[in-house]
Amino acid sequence: MLRFPAYKYVPQMLLLWVLLATITGGLIAVLVASWLAYKVFAQYLHHMVSLSVGVLLSVALLHLLPEAFEAGVADAHVLFGLMLASLIGFFVLEKIALLRHSHHHEGDGHHHHTGHDRHEAGRGGVLILIGSSLHNLCDGVLVAAAFLTDPLLGVLTAASIIIHEVPHKLGDFVVLINAGLQRKRAFALILFTSLCSALGGIIGYFVLQQAQGWVPYILVVAASSFLYISVADLMPQMHERVSLSDAVPQLLLVGVGVVLIYSVTTLMHHGHDHGAEAGHGAPQAEHVHRH
Repeated sequence: MLRFPAYKYVPQMLLLWVLLATITGGLIAVLVASWLAYKVFAQYLHHMVSLSVGVLLSVALLHLLPEAFEAGVADAHVLFGLMLASLIGFFVLEKIALLRHSHHHEGDGHHHHTGHDRHEAGRGGVLILIGSSLHNLCDGVLVAAAFLTDPLLGVLTAASIIIHEVPHKLGDFVVLINAGLQRKRAFALILFTSLCSALGGIIGYFVLQQAQGWVPYILVVAASSFLYISVADLMPQMHERVSLSDAVPQLLLVGVGVVLIYSVTTLMHHGHDHGAEAGHGAPQAEHVHRH
């Protein structure tokens, strides 16, 4: 569980470390994920959709939501209510987009089908960017909290977030590629979402005590976006392939995504526990950070 330390006597140099860790970490994760998406797995895009489902569901259910509920600063009923409102809100956003799209293509029958298919995929691209931005904002707050507790713990936290973000960013790239975005545009958009962690780091550094109360709510909204994308956008695409030769790899890759995120999340908790023991005696730390 995350405990926010006092930062009254923390040297200003730590802000530079927070920014360096969040910006560098985000850039590394995006570069590695981009290389995997465009060089290693490019010819297996339809299979990577299945992997993305496993990754996004696991990030939401095994990482973001447990973190939100374990923080202990928000009532569970309120968080579940926010999740319900978020899911309905994403449905409304998609419905509005569909209505606008339908009105725009009214009477244009010969291009409608192709445009509709591209638009169907594109809606998931918008939502994945919203969810990733919120997720990275929270990661930045967590990195700031770790550095303010102990610099060593900050480095461990930043490193574990990089490891966690690579498969997550790979899933983001798959969704955007599936939405028809060109490589440069997809890279720029995902890099922008990653840099939201730097914004979170700044917020966490200057208003950490106040930011403590925001984190669970932001995590729930981010998790809701990943759940909605997986269930409403990606799974229907998987159902379009109905043969057994497609179904078996789909199930296996969903499982690979789940195991991958579960393993990384377990390593993150293990590393943070050891880092917290090392930083517990730091003069400025009042509590232990556990992510």
